[in-house]
Amino acid sequence: MTAPNLQRLEGRGHWGIKCGLDNPRALLRALGDPHLAFPSIEIVGTNGKGSTGAFLTHALGAAGLRVGWTTSPHLISPTERVYVDGAFLDTATLDRLLGEAFEAEARLGIQATYFELMITAAMLAFRERGVELAIVEAGLGGRWDATNALEPLLTVLTNVEIDHEKYLGSTREAIAREKLCAARNGRPLVLGPTLVPSWIQPLLECEPVLFPAPPCTAEHIAWDHSLVQGHRIGLAGAHQVQNLATALETLRCLQALGFSLPEASLWEGLGRTRWPGRLWAIPGLEGVWADGAHNLDGARAAAQHIRTCSVHPHLFFGVMADKDIPGMAAQLQATQPQAVTLVQGANERYAGAEALRAAWGSRLEVLDLEEAAARLRRPAEELRLVTGSLFFIGDLLRTLGITPQL
Repeated sequence: MTAPNLQRLEGRGHWGIKCGLDNPRALLRALGDPHLAFPSIEIVGTNGKGSTGAFLTHALGAAGLRVGWTTSPHLISPTERVYVDGAFLDTATLDRLLGEAFEAEARLGIQATYFELMITAAMLAFRERGVELAIVEAGLGGRWDATNALEPLLTVLTNVEIDHEKYLGSTREAIAREKLCAARNGRPLVLGPTLVPSWIQPLLECEPVLFPAPPCTAEHIAWDHSLVQGHRIGLAGAHQVQNLATALETLRCLQALGFSLPEASLWEGLGRTRWPGRLWAIPGLEGVWADGAHNLDGARAAAQHIRTCSVHPHLFFGVMADKDIPGMAAQLQATQPQAVTLVQGANERYAGAEALRAAWGSRLEVLDLEEAAARLRRPAEELRLVTGSLFFIGDLLRTLGITPQL
């Protein structure tokens, strides 16, 4: 089907940051402030935003709430960025709502970014579908992110690591300051279990009420699941147990705020949580898993999981040129993979063969996406892990003709 507004959106480009919140505020105001029709939770952080959002969305849905969730990036289609009451938004609806955002943009005489338009369309979808609570994931940072135009009931900071230095700063403190701008005076701020309140407090520009998440302990960690408090959790890895801890503290805050959330239903939803591209078995391929691990901290978490499970996968690695490729390679090389295949995509953002070989070894072969897809279609006895970038995973899925589903 034709989707002219989605095609028009693609012309805006996906990346970068624009200082100022005037555009998203003006768009929302022109469309009747859809974000004020429901309470919202904003999630910021370097890693774990999507996984924490996935945990919350599935748990709250299982507890009987009509939940809206907006996340980024997408793997295949922008419709993956807007999830309402158990399903991604359909193409026709997203295209129509983007049309409303474009019309408001024209009336206002402004030029909005890709992300500003998507957030506006998501808020329109949530109001139209009557969501009772929205989970809103920041795209980049916090201070100038379009999501900061909202007024969240509660804010979550998952963690703070070095990433996007060009936009956020080169130290953890500088990056934290940008992300903490999503907090609100007098409202809850949930901190992931790796964050210490005494470190956070001096970096705040307002006075939220801090709720540090106590760590979760997994009774068992397997390649494809963990056991936590006797419950099987399908998002695998010790790092996902940390994200689960963040989600559990957020759910406790919501209960304290008056939301009726039965424990048994919450655990049922947490156990059903899936999140494509995050230690995820690619459907239709035998023994092939995908994990974005799109920065140094993500590569470190993936490497830890590989070692914990005592596996030696064949790695298929593709990455964007602006990442710490030597650092990511060092983390993954230390797991002693059975083999490494490097992949270079066609987009100019990809690291080229020279940069990949400089980090991994000059003798390794570098495939294009078609060659990598053909290799992964072949049955193999070894475990294969596609990693390095969610953007790379999305391109590979598109090449394979596989559509992700929650």
